[in-house]
Amino acid sequence: GKFLPLKTMLGPRYDEQVAEENRFHPSMLSNYLKSLKVKMGLLVDLTNTTRFYDRNDIEKEGIKYIKLQCKGHGECPTPENTETFIRVCEHFSDKNPSELIGVHCTHGFNRTGFLICAFLVEKMDWSIEAAVATFAQARPPGIYKGDYLKELFRRYGDEDDAPAPPELPEWCFDEDEEEDDDNGKTGGPESEPGSSSSSFGKRRKERLKLGAIFLEGITVKCVTQVTTQPKLGGIQQKCQQFCGWEGTGFPGAQPVSMDKQNIKFLEQKPYKVSWKADGTRYMMLIDGKNEVYMIDRDNSIFHVSNLEFPFRKDLRSHLTNTLLDGEMIIDKVNGQVVPRYLIYDIIKFNGQPVGDCDFNVRLACIEKEIIFPRHEKMKSGLIDKAQEPFSVRNKPFFDIYTSRKLLEGNFAREVSHEVDGLIFQPTG
Repeated sequence: GKFLPLKTMLGPRYDEQVAEENRFHPSMLSNYLKSLKVKMGLLVDLTNTTRFYDRNDIEKEGIKYIKLQCKGHGECPTPENTETFIRVCEHFSDKNPSELIGVHCTHGFNRTGFLICAFLVEKMDWSIEAAVATFAQARPPGIYKGDYLKELFRRYGDEDDAPAPPELPEWCFDEDEEEDDDNGKTGGPESEPGSSSSSFGKRRKERLKLGAIFLEGITVKCVTQVTTQPKLGGIQQKCQQFCGWEGTGFPGAQPVSMDKQNIKFLEQKPYKVSWKADGTRYMMLIDGKNEVYMIDRDNSIFHVSNLEFPFRKDLRSHLTNTLLDGEMIIDKVNGQVVPRYLIYDIIKFNGQPVGDCDFNVRLACIEKEIIFPRHEKMKSGLIDKAQEPFSVRNKPFFDIYTSRKLLEGNFAREVSHEVDGLIFQPTG
């Protein structure tokens, strides 16, 4: 064969976020090629970002690297993209007929398959039916976006003859999923298709941010991104169900900025106040021993090991079916950076819908059922705090008249991290 389609590689910088068995470094590609005793002379990168890996790691192996940015995000490769791809590959192949051409987008199915099929039709006189079928056989399930298949047949045959898209891969649960790997500043490498099946049995679109960063500026031990199915979709779905969320994406409540219109709400019902930390929003799912997961606002899931949440009535047992809301912050203590998770709300406790209770009851539940049992187990030496990836605290809320104090410099110094404003929470 002339082409080797593959998924994108991720450089070693993402090892903290990707489980070892799921890693795909540029060096692994080189070793794979050597094991097959074949030579790849050209790699065409179709992604719309430069952050997945260092092209120098490819070029130092003697492989020519070409960046051909195809937007994805619901758009087929343009005629200009296609013309450039064909011209580059034909020129290389004419000069190096025995060397492979590697091609990848994010997953190596849709954009990759589209352009390889276009080459086979335009330069090797294949029918579009044969090209699509051969690509699917070589890299199952092949092109799985219906609009890509229709566009190929529109260009090289009859759109009405386009086959139905194949059954979706297990990590993709929506035929309309889009790949989006543009260079937006999203805190980590770009969005990709992921999945979660809905509580109503329908297929829904979720997005997996490949190589998501757990906490900017600091490496947190024992935290790895969950990227495999059905584990990923199961966690996403459980969190959505616990929140009563029937849509896709992050199910947590969204804050509303205070303005001259809604400030009047503070007079209409009781509120508590806390400080707004310069942190990162995370929900936490506690679902048994070594089954603790953090969910960020992109709906990325991180597994956290070495973090225990014992059951208050039996410290030997571990909490399950518990969903918390809070934020990761970085404290500076004696010149050292200390990651902490501040819990400010609870949705489910051991399957019980405490999120339906008023806010004062929820705060009491966090203190009594989440924080207190951990401290008790620490006192008995059964939890080694030094081995945990980050500390866990409840975030206090105060009577509303303390608002001014929370903004003063003395309080900001006491909490060891930046105070970024105030949060008002109704208690009724």
